Amino acid sequence: MILTKDEILLEIKKKRIALHPFDPKAVGPASVDLTLDRKIRVFRPKNIAFSIDKHIDYKKITIIVDITKGYILEPGELVLGITKEKIVLPDDICGWLNSRSSFARIGLMSHVTAPFVSPGVANRQVLEIFNAGPEKIRLVPGARICQLILQQCRGKARYEGKFKSQKL
Repeated sequence: MILTKDEILLEIKKKRIALHPFDPKAVGPASVDLTLDRKIRVFRPKNIAFSIDKHIDYKKITIIVDITKGYILEPGELVLGITKEKIVLPDDICGWLNSRSSFARIGLMSHVTAPFVSPGVANRQVLEIFNAGPEKIRLVPGARICQLILQQCRGKARYEGKFKSQKL
């Protein structure tokens, strides 16, 4: 069951769901808009082939860039961003990250893969941001980059994996 605006606000009021910082205006009919923080990870250009059967440390092949004044995302470019908001979910609510349709129409994919937000998380979400359009796109901190759709789980679970306290 997807949570609607009234249910999201009720869960926040009951302190079962928390978003830090929280802007009530970010809550839509059945989702919450999340904003882009001021730092992203940019891939260093190299001609290295990676095998997906080995552990790849993305931190070794990227650099952190401050985008306070904006960042021009080239067509075909992938960067890693992170939400400004820390998301705290109880063990019976999960979430899904989706691109916003207004940005998708210009080719911006604000979360390419791994959209699932596990029950019991308490972290900010790393975003795979890709420009699939033909034009350059300027990323700016504070932009409502994606939306979080919240869903009631049947049963309870708690994420305890290696990204429990993920950072950019």
